[in-house]
Amino acid sequence: MTQILQSFIAGRWLGQQGAQVLQSAVNGRPVASTHAESIDFGEALHHARTVGLTNLLAMDFQQRAQRLRALAKYLAEHKEELYAISAHTGATRADSWIDIEGGAGTLAAYAGIGGNELPSGNLVHEGPPIPLGKKGGFAGTHILVPRRGVAVHINAFNFPIWGLLEKWAPSFLAGMPCIGKPATSTSYLTEALVRLMHRSGLLPEGSLQLVIGSTGDLLDRLDGADVVTFTGSADTAAKLRVHPNIVRQSIPFNAEADSLNCAILAPDVSPDDEEFDLFVKEVAREMTVKSGQKCTAIRRAIVPRQHLDAVAEKLRARLAKTVVGDPALENVRMGALASHAQQADVAERVRTLMQGAELVYGERDGFAPQGEGVAEGAFFSPTLLLSRDPLRHDAVHDVEAFGPVSTLMPYDGIDEALVLAARGRGSLVGTLVTKDPATAAKAIPIAAAHHGRMLVLDREAAVESTGHGSPLPFLKHGGPGRAGGGEELGGLRAVKHYLQRTAVQGSPTMIAAVTGEYMRGAKLNESDVHPFRKHFEDLAIGDSLLTHRRTVGEADIVAFGGISGDYFYMHFDEIAAKESSFGKRIAHGYFVLSAAAGLFVSPAPGPVLANYGLDTLRFVKPVGIGDTIRARLTCKRKIDRNRKDANGVGQGVVAWDVEVTNQDGELVASYDILTLVAKRS
Repeated sequence: MTQILQSFIAGRWLGQQGAQVLQSAVNGRPVASTHAESIDFGEALHHARTVGLTNLLAMDFQQRAQRLRALAKYLAEHKEELYAISAHTGATRADSWIDIEGGAGTLAAYAGIGGNELPSGNLVHEGPPIPLGKKGGFAGTHILVPRRGVAVHINAFNFPIWGLLEKWAPSFLAGMPCIGKPATSTSYLTEALVRLMHRSGLLPEGSLQLVIGSTGDLLDRLDGADVVTFTGSADTAAKLRVHPNIVRQSIPFNAEADSLNCAILAPDVSPDDEEFDLFVKEVAREMTVKSGQKCTAIRRAIVPRQHLDAVAEKLRARLAKTVVGDPALENVRMGALASHAQQADVAERVRTLMQGAELVYGERDGFAPQGEGVAEGAFFSPTLLLSRDPLRHDAVHDVEAFGPVSTLMPYDGIDEALVLAARGRGSLVGTLVTKDPATAAKAIPIAAAHHGRMLVLDREAAVESTGHGSPLPFLKHGGPGRAGGGEELGGLRAVKHYLQRTAVQGSPTMIAAVTGEYMRGAKLNESDVHPFRKHFEDLAIGDSLLTHRRTVGEADIVAFGGISGDYFYMHFDEIAAKESSFGKRIAHGYFVLSAAAGLFVSPAPGPVLANYGLDTLRFVKPVGIGDTIRARLTCKRKIDRNRKDANGVGQGVVAWDVEVTNQDGELVASYDILTLVAKRS
């Protein structure tokens, strides 16, 4: 009996009656069916806004990051369940690795981003604060807070797991409950993922809901606190973008659309160069990985006219070695398209492209998928086309065959190559294969205007390159124009997409209270207890120490120079120093830093465990022989990362604001020190 897929709505699995049958891309056999029952999206949104939002905001950024880390580990431990189902989509083991382990890896990456870059509350201070008055009593800054809405993620069929997780991870981290809508044709794999996540017990109730089938009136029910993201065709993105309710409510809409990405073989590369083979390998790989069903695949291979035949010959040879068929067979390197509908669509678009191009390699060249029952599968031959006059052939820059299809196009001079690249009207990614840094320096700034990401590939980068078609969690994914004009991933940037940015004005004391971060000019807390003698829980923002003074002598400069080996003339050459803009010998900046530490450090063993970083260091004014310095140490920011050391002692991170002043009260050095501080328990 065919499995009936279920939606996960308001904490329960919905669906008992079968509807649309979903077939295996490999042999056409039924895999599952969607459910016939309609979804009450009013109930779904109410559940997300009440139960989901409440549970997510009961945790802070750090705790949600920990939950992502645990989920990533759980999915990795149960990945084989997903691999078994993924085979029905036509994906090989290597294809599924990108989707399954790439998805879990993205969760782990965002767990690290949250743990290392976000505070332990639910407010991000996007400073620094800006003084707005002459007397220091009025200032402004920016904060980022959870939107208190729902994120609706609509995904394409090609990456049923990664497609959901790469959107869900940053929205979860930002405290937004999510309703995920996968493309129907491969939704059986997304359903298996969500069941696994639910089974883990790690999902806060209401934080993730799943829609199998139509979104019904979901978009009509959203409001201005919500967010919609979409991955898929440029045509569908254009329709969703102007949905009446999205326009009326000013709902943020982020689109990542298929695009006619290109790879350029630079004119400095000859057939004898290693880079020439790298170009051929990259184009062939992007044609065959996931059977070319990638929004980042290379659709246009732009090559110097004099090397056109050589590139075509090497690509033909490489494609001819690609074994296509049932991914269960060990020798198969390329599987099927995701569905018969997709197979028909790709065939139709190739026919359109052929009106202004010729076939270099395709089905006529002995295409014979291997495996039992593959005649009923959705297989499509790797297809390499050639447009000899791409400046006049519009279709190659307008029509995308979303499968194992790429078009060669010759150019004369790098300027013409860049014109051809721009004809795609906005792409997710472009690659420049070159061995000449000057070519890269000229071409990349021009190409960057039309691409969301640029890969410069040479033999040095190839050793570790993740390739043209691999979006990475720490770099933005998205592109201008046809590519949707949106942004996903990009490290912390992705989390900020789901937060509300607000400007805050007030006194330094009030801004410090709101942001949970000390601002200079705010009220200080001074006591007889040295701040370094307080445990993490006992420290308050604004706890401060003003140190005793120290006069800098010539012996200090000589001793520090001897220890450090720094004999720069400004410290030791009396005549040259007098002729400088300072007019005198000055102390080493790092001596001032060290001397300040000597003034404020409490030497006895205690709650401060280690100094592990220093930020925003500026040497503002020189310190000369005879100047007297002192330091003010203030607790600026606390981050509870919920971690323990090897002895089971809890610890947190404290950032200390340090101001070093001279005898005239003038600031001479300014910086933040980061320390690990033990907890009492």
